[in-house]
Amino acid sequence: MKKKSTRQAYGEALVKLGKENENIVVLEADLSKSTMTAFFKKEFPDRHINIGIAEADMIGTAAGLATTGKIPFASTFALFGAGRAYDQIRNSVAYPKLNVKICPTHAGVSLGEDGASHQSVEDVALMRVVPGMTVLCPADAVETEQMIFAAAKYEGPVYIRLGRLNIPVLFDDSYKFEIGKAKTLTEGNDVAILATGLMVYEATEAAKQLAEQGIKARVINVSTIKPLDEETILKAAKECKFVVTSEEHSVIGGLGSAVSEFLSENYPTKVIKHGINDEFGQSADGETMLDNYKLRAKDIVEIVLRNIYSRNRRR
Repeated sequence: MKKKSTRQAYGEALVKLGKENENIVVLEADLSKSTMTAFFKKEFPDRHINIGIAEADMIGTAAGLATTGKIPFASTFALFGAGRAYDQIRNSVAYPKLNVKICPTHAGVSLGEDGASHQSVEDVALMRVVPGMTVLCPADAVETEQMIFAAAKYEGPVYIRLGRLNIPVLFDDSYKFEIGKAKTLTEGNDVAILATGLMVYEATEAAKQLAEQGIKARVINVSTIKPLDEETILKAAKECKFVVTSEEHSVIGGLGSAVSEFLSENYPTKVIKHGINDEFGQSADGETMLDNYKLRAKDIVEIVLRNIYSRNRRR
């Protein structure tokens, strides 16, 4: 299966977008080779601004450019984008509802060797609570490109969570991304697996393994974490025996929390949150990190089987 990182897809998408829209500008915090915005810089040097290692300044500058009608895309590592620049995102971008696209890369523990100081496991939680912020997380390179174009058309602040690791390309050109809409990838009524980001591939693999044991899993790609596709999630909760959420993010404040908050008020059902428990990352290569933090298909399968068997025993 072909693999490509979402950061590479992001860099390539920016170039295509820049050719279509002269109002696209890209800001960088001295990491253009890592975030892949170097592709845009090569093509449009006059529309690429390297602010330097000053993330708060980058977001403030992006906000200013947005007031002039430009559509700024601001990038750094997720830890620095969501964390170090949080004040500016909240007060300079979200509060005045400016049209800034915050697209950090290197999110999650799959960042790898840089270790806990650079691995953001809490960025989605931080962005979810910002009023008016749209929060997106693509499953592969194809969805990333479509997401970047959709964000450019969308009026308002957007946070797009991107990664470093080369991950499987799941979709082809027939796939259609839409902000606010989740996609059901496999049908089933035994369990609903709601996944986001690189965990979508793991969820689809888990569904195959579960099918071998006669368990039909409904896999849903929740690439828009805020606003949630409430209709699709509610339908899955009503039609499936229980729900598992899966994300390369803390189980506190991310997709699992968003789903739990919604269902607790609208259709209380069992939700098991699969992700990173209340802990920091470590230093190892990205694939090893996913193994160490039990972010694999087999780990999803184990969760599903354990809960299905416990349901059967209660009967």
